[in-house]
Amino acid sequence: MSIINLLSVILILIGAINWGLIGLLNLNLVEFIFKKDSIISKVIYILIGIAGVYTILYLII
Repeated sequence: MSIINLLSVILILIGAINWGLIGLLNLNLVEFIFKKDSIISKVIYILIGIAGVYTILYLII
């Protein structure tokens, strides 16, 4: 598994765990750790989105 694939899987898992916590406990772990509307939170969300798109493309090709 290449480094970019591994990073994508890790970011997707972080996103999945975060959404699970939001659904179960109404706790957004990313915003809890890095504060709501911080630039770091936004960067993490963008990276998770890019990882999702990359993984979709990887699975299609």
